[in-house]
Amino acid sequence: MKIVVLAGGISTEREVSIVSGTGICKALRERGHQAILVDVYMGIESAGDGEMDADAAFGDHYDVDAAAAYIRSTDARIEEVKASGREYFGPNVLALCRAADVVFLGLHGADGEGGRVQAALDLLRIPYTGAGHLGSAMAMDKGLSRQIFRECGVPTAAGFALKKQEERKCASDNGIGLPCIVKPCCGGSSVGVTIARTEEEYEAALATAFGYEEEVIVEQYIEGREFSVGVIAGKPYPVIEIAPVEGFYDYRNKYTAGATVETCPALISPEKTAGMQQYALRAYHALRLSGYARMDFMMDENENLYCLEANTLPGMTPTSLLPQEAAVVGLSYGELCELLIQVSLKEH
Repeated sequence: MKIVVLAGGISTEREVSIVSGTGICKALRERGHQAILVDVYMGIESAGDGEMDADAAFGDHYDVDAAAAYIRSTDARIEEVKASGREYFGPNVLALCRAADVVFLGLHGADGEGGRVQAALDLLRIPYTGAGHLGSAMAMDKGLSRQIFRECGVPTAAGFALKKQEERKCASDNGIGLPCIVKPCCGGSSVGVTIARTEEEYEAALATAFGYEEEVIVEQYIEGREFSVGVIAGKPYPVIEIAPVEGFYDYRNKYTAGATVETCPALISPEKTAGMQQYALRAYHALRLSGYARMDFMMDENENLYCLEANTLPGMTPTSLLPQEAAVVGLSYGELCELLIQVSLKEH
């Protein structure tokens, strides 16, 4: 198949997306597909003054690492392009997507995971991997997904959404207390997430989170163990436990090799495993997801479970969780990429 792997973009997770996209593109080419790596925002400039021959772009001789280097070479120009007011899709991106049999979304963060890219591809009748635009949008908004979890019987931590212009109460009066978690409402990869243990840290955490978005989530801090459960085509995968060597599962611990100990299958009882998988499946259906997703959980000292969020385009980097879960059931990284395409095409 001719496959465009969309990566990059303008979210805070641009670099993670490039790493995911590079791995996906290499794996698909190794399996015989004509896959190419494209930055959704910066695109690919045509040679000379003519238009790009989109069909010819899917050649047999293609250097994925060179394509990734080209994408990174445009990093310094992103702010300039954003200031120009240019549309989101970069040069030749949509032409390449139209010429492909499917678009593999290697995007992470608000613009790529939040449903807008999916809606545009839907309108253009271009098939893609992952959840549809509605499920993507609901899952990306942590305030909305928390409400849906509660209404559908998926346990989640106590908390509330706070807009930048709203009056703020001190932590001792906000109904959550200390310690608490403060995070951007629509961010990912734990960017802008802070554990606040004092009033001063709480105010600083709000300032940090509001530096990324106009709305933040203040949430009860759950002391305990962290887990994740992938769901592919409505089937829950093995539970993986995530135990950072230091601190919590923040951006550094997620993407630094050796910074986190990951155990899959997780060393918990069969009953807790089944319970967590059922909650993951319930969250998946409640958010109207399709294709694949990954749900994150905390378990406190009394073994109560709390669903933190749903990830509609889980990471596909060398340290990412979904590939580790797939490996436990005998799927290699390349086989996983192939499966995600197959289930997405079927469900869309």
